[in-house]
Amino acid sequence: MSTKTIPTSDAATAKAPTKVIPWVLGPALVVILGVALFSILLPEQAESVFGSIQSGIIGGLGWYYVLLVAAFVIVAIVFAVSKFGDIKLGKDDDEPEFSLMSWFSMLFAAGMGIGLVFYGVGEPLTHFLEPRPGVVGSQQSLAQQAMSQTYLHWGLHAWSIYAVVGVALAYAVHRKGRPMSIRWAIEPLLGKRVQGGWGNAIDTIAVIGTVFGVATSLGLGVLQISAGLGYTGIAEPNILTQVILILVITGVTIFSLVSGVHKGMKWLSNTNLILAGLLLFFVLFAGPTLFLLREWVQSMGAYLQNVVGLTFNVSAYQGAAGEAWQSSWTTFYWGWWMSWAPFVGVFIARISKGRTVRQFVLGVLLVPTLVTFLWFAVLGGTAIMQSLEGRDFSGSDGPVDLNTALFNMLAGLPGGSIATVGALLLILLFFVTSADSGSLVMGMLTTGGTEPRNRVRIAWALVTSLLAISLLIAGGLASMQTAAIITALPFSIVIILMCVSSFKAFGIEVRREQRAKRRLFAAELTESVSADLSGQVSDQVTEQVTEHLGTMTAQLDLRQLASPDAPPATDASTSAESDRPDSGR
Repeated sequence: MSTKTIPTSDAATAKAPTKVIPWVLGPALVVILGVALFSILLPEQAESVFGSIQSGIIGGLGWYYVLLVAAFVIVAIVFAVSKFGDIKLGKDDDEPEFSLMSWFSMLFAAGMGIGLVFYGVGEPLTHFLEPRPGVVGSQQSLAQQAMSQTYLHWGLHAWSIYAVVGVALAYAVHRKGRPMSIRWAIEPLLGKRVQGGWGNAIDTIAVIGTVFGVATSLGLGVLQISAGLGYTGIAEPNILTQVILILVITGVTIFSLVSGVHKGMKWLSNTNLILAGLLLFFVLFAGPTLFLLREWVQSMGAYLQNVVGLTFNVSAYQGAAGEAWQSSWTTFYWGWWMSWAPFVGVFIARISKGRTVRQFVLGVLLVPTLVTFLWFAVLGGTAIMQSLEGRDFSGSDGPVDLNTALFNMLAGLPGGSIATVGALLLILLFFVTSADSGSLVMGMLTTGGTEPRNRVRIAWALVTSLLAISLLIAGGLASMQTAAIITALPFSIVIILMCVSSFKAFGIEVRREQRAKRRLFAAELTESVSADLSGQVSDQVTEQVTEHLGTMTAQLDLRQLASPDAPPATDASTSAESDRPDSGR
C-alpha cells in the first residue's frame, strides 16, 4: 500500500545487524519459490488449487477475518483513549524526530499506493452498478451504500491493523532498543524464546506475508498499466505485455540498487505524491466540484452511521452469491491489509520515535483515512456521476472493468487524454518505488537491520517479481486475491500475539509509572508533613516557654505586692555580698 521511502537513522544503522538470518530466509524462500514455480509450470492446476483453498477459507473462516479486524479496531481505540496512550515510543527524554506536519505528510504518503489508483474508480462504481447481494434501493441510496462500503474497506479498519502492528514495533524498537524485526514486538509475551525457533517462525511468517502483499500490489499495477496502454492504443493488454512490464521495471529497480541511483528514490516518492495530488485536484475541479465536496462530507456521515453493521456483515443470508462477494471484496481486503501490515508497520514505526502511543494511534487512524476518503469521493464520485449520465464502464467480466475504469473516467473529463498519460506515469512510479521499498523491508525482516545489503535487496526484488508473474499466469486478479487471503491466515495469529504482548508491556509500563508516582507522592507528602510537624512543634515549644516565663513573672509580681518593704532579691544578695570580709583584695 505504502510506497514512501523509509527514513533511516545513522545511529540505528551503525548498530544494526546485516547478516541474513538463515532460519528465516530459507523457509520463506522455499514457500515463496514453491508457489511461484507451481503457478508457472502448472497454471491451470494452480488456479484450481487456489480456488479450492479460497473457498475453504471463506466458507469456514470468513467470519474469523471479519471478527478479528473488528477486534483490531477496538484494540487500537483502547490504546488511544486509555492510560496506555501516555506511554512514549522512545526514551523518556526523546523528542519526535519529525515535526507534526512532516509526520502527518509521511502518514499521508503511507496511505498512497498502487491499490488506491487501481481501485479509486473501480470499487465505488462496482458497488454502485453491481451492489452487494441483499442491497437494494434507489440509485441515490445505492450510490451512498457504494461509498460507505468502499470507506469500510479502505478506512479505519485497514489502518487499525497497521496501527496495532506499528505501535508494537515502535515500542520494541524505540522504547526497548530492539532490532527492527517482528519477533521483538512479541518479546514481552514470549521472553527469550523470540531469539530461537519461535522468533524465526514469526519472522518467516511476516516475510512470506509481506512478499505476497507486495507481489499482489505489483500485479495490480501491471494489470492497470497494461490496460492503460491498451486503452490508449500503445500496446495489447495481454499476459506477455504484463510480464515484460514486470521484468523491465524490476530491471530498473535492480539497476538503481547496483548503481546507487536508489538514493534518488526519496525524490521519486515525493514526485509520486505530487502527481497523485495533481490527479486528485484535476478530477475535483474538472468534474462536478461542488457535488464531490458535498458527497465527501455526506458519505463520511453515512459511513459513521452504518459502520457497525457494515463491520460485522458476512453475507450470512445471501448464500453462494454472498459468499462469492465476500471473498472478492471484504475478506480479500482484510487478508491483503494483514499481509501488508509488516511493510506499513515498519514504515510508520520508524518515523514515530518520540511520539506517544495516543499520538501514534490517532495519527495513523485519522490522517490516512481522511485522505483516502477524499480520494474515493472525488474519483469514485465522478465515475458514479458519469454512470448516472449514461457513460458505459462495462468490461468482459461485468458492468465495470476494474483495469480500465480510471482511464474511462478520465476520458469523460476535459483534458482527459493528458490526465491519462499522467495517471500512467503515476502508476509506473508507484510500481518502481513499491519494488524498491518492498525489497528494503524484506531485507530488514530477514536481517534485523535497518540497512540490508544490496545483494539481499536485489534477491528479494527478483523473488517478488517472480511471484507477481506467477500469480498473473495462474489466474490474474483472482489468484492474487487468494494469495493475500491465504498468507494472512498465519500472520493473523502473529498480530493477535502482538496485541496481547502490547497489552502486557503497556500494563507493566503503566504500573511502573503509577508506582513511581506513588513513591514521589509519598516522598513529597513525607517532606511536607515533616515540615509541618517541625513547624508545629517549634510553635508549641515557643508558646509553652513564653507561657511559662509569663507565669513566673506574674508570681514574682505577686510576691512583691505581698511584701512591699522587702528589698528585691538581687539587692539582698548584693548587700550580703558586700558585708563579707575582704579576702584577698
